[in-house]
Amino acid sequence: MSMTNLRRRLHHGDVDGRKNEHVDISSVDSLNEPLLGKSSSDTGGSEVYDPRRQDLWDDDRKKEQLHWSFLFSNLIAQWAQWLANIIVGSGSLFGRLFPFSLDNQNSSPVYLSPLQEDRLNTLRSRLQIPFDGSRVEHQDALRQLWRLAYPNRDIPPLKSELWKEMGWQGTDPSTDFRGGGFISLENLIFFARNYPGSFQALLNKVQGQRADWEYPFAVAGINISFMLIQMLDLQSSVPSSKSGVRFVELLGRDENAFDHLYCVAFRLLDAQWLVKRASYMEFNEVLKSTRTQLERELVLEDVLEVKDLPSYTMLDK
Repeated sequence: MSMTNLRRRLHHGDVDGRKNEHVDISSVDSLNEPLLGKSSSDTGGSEVYDPRRQDLWDDDRKKEQLHWSFLFSNLIAQWAQWLANIIVGSGSLFGRLFPFSLDNQNSSPVYLSPLQEDRLNTLRSRLQIPFDGSRVEHQDALRQLWRLAYPNRDIPPLKSELWKEMGWQGTDPSTDFRGGGFISLENLIFFARNYPGSFQALLNKVQGQRADWEYPFAVAGINISFMLIQMLDLQSSVPSSKSGVRFVELLGRDENAFDHLYCVAFRLLDAQWLVKRASYMEFNEVLKSTRTQLERELVLEDVLEVKDLPSYTMLDK
């Protein structure tokens, strides 16, 4: 066995640094989405209505709504800071002359090839596009996502209870993007197109033993997009973090490196979720551990493109 394969196996079996834990994805469970309740028709009329149980159900739903509202409040604040940084630094002559972080002045300067700079600028231009529910092309993108997620079902109106089945918080998906930007929708579409096996498994929560209250699929995807932007230091004139520098190298070899990395991150987050036996109140913790594992894998010497990441092997096309 080569040292490369040995290292890959060690990293792959050490999700979140837990060497004795593994993810069992062989079992298939049928689960309901957490944002949807069962109608009376689903019970066949055999279940007696209990108002006390209804009160508990309502309390759980209120807790869930408060939790995700808190997550998005933090998301908006972070995106506001990121936009301020990129606007100030994008045209900075100082940043071009001294391409390194002021907080890390002992680091060696990072110089970009023309191809890397061009692809990095293209990616940054995508980051600056907010989602606008009034734009026809953005509406069409939402419909496209539904068609990829549920190819045998009719596309619902842009405001419908059916969108909750995909893991949006409300009946209007456009209200969930907020600071997430259009790129987060593009990431979901890329995931569905290029890795439909993994996309469908995560969308429908069919693998592993699940919590009673699962993370909403689509909303989690928006958070993953933003996490990657922070991790890769894309708000800087030139990335200076180890992960950011390595990502620029990957981008030079694959113009879709960010989108492929997004798919790896989503699949890894779900694996971390199962390992931790997490529920929705622990989503932030799982997202952080997902970032930590990606940072470990990105700096491996034999990673020359996203497909070399140990976690990439979990993706199913």
